[in-house]
Amino acid sequence: MNRQVQIHNVNTRGFASDNYSGVHPEILQAIVDANEGHQSAYGSDVYTERLQEVVREHFGPRAEAFPVFNGTGANVIALQSTLPRWGAVIAASTAHIHVDEAGAPERVGGMKLLVVDTPDGKLTPELVDREAWGWGDEHRAQPLTVSITQSTELGTLYTPDEIRALADHAHERGMLLHLDGARLPNAAVALGVPFAEFTTDAGVDILSLGGTKNGAMGAEAVVVLSDRVPDGMKYLRKLNMQLASKMRFISAQLIALYGTDLWQRNATHSNAMAARLRAALADVPGVEFTQEPRANGVFAVLPEGVADRVREHFFFYDWDEAIREVRWMCSFDTTEEDIDSFAKLVRDAATA
Repeated sequence: MNRQVQIHNVNTRGFASDNYSGVHPEILQAIVDANEGHQSAYGSDVYTERLQEVVREHFGPRAEAFPVFNGTGANVIALQSTLPRWGAVIAASTAHIHVDEAGAPERVGGMKLLVVDTPDGKLTPELVDREAWGWGDEHRAQPLTVSITQSTELGTLYTPDEIRALADHAHERGMLLHLDGARLPNAAVALGVPFAEFTTDAGVDILSLGGTKNGAMGAEAVVVLSDRVPDGMKYLRKLNMQLASKMRFISAQLIALYGTDLWQRNATHSNAMAARLRAALADVPGVEFTQEPRANGVFAVLPEGVADRVREHFFFYDWDEAIREVRWMCSFDTTEEDIDSFAKLVRDAATA
């Protein structure tokens, strides 16, 4: 029997994305455990049934989970479910749905995005009102949903009170509130509160629940939280090609993550590594931090040429090349040795 030969260098490390890490061993084991015997397809399996219980434990008795393959799919069908064909979504200009999804919400989802510039990746009721207008005007896509990200694409956080203010503001104007939670565990750990406190209890109507960035192989879910969301998710998931036939393997990953404290352990670690990196570089001449790291990302402006020299050893992305801003992401498997080695490279390059 032929065995797949490992073809990558297992010593390669990087800070480009928390998607670069492998799969947490407990999640790999959960997939193996789910692999014996036969189970019904398309979500009629005991793992997906158990996932519903897990989700309700975190988000309340009304919550219903719809496992999907990836975060873009989760965002597209979540937003579709809140909108008629003439609807539009208000989001920050840095939002993943606007910047990093290749136009999928608009081209596949058939909706208009109305984006607002923000200094920190966060919307406020006042910022929402820049695009929340024109209802009844047949010449304008109708703003009917507000989408926020927690933690944001800039690593900042909404407090529960800030989300409640946005939810109230949206609902008073006949809009719904969607939350992109690709890094929801990192936010919960940083805030020190349970998920429900800044989602269900704060008035969020629907969210995209992340798994892949926190140790899963490839598992996300749309979670419907309120009865304000029209009942059509199961149809939207299928027509958007996000319905897994062997759904038990997606659900098993999410159970391993959210049915235990693994989500918390992983997020606590990756957040701590980001804080360690920030502290290690706090006194390096020419290194300036553009956001205070609250979750697992660090954003910094580097002196000329430093990024390219460091990237010879650790890969990471430029965030805003015009100002030499970079983004460093930490993962559940980032080690203290990774941080210390990386920080030394940055320090040496900056002071050379």
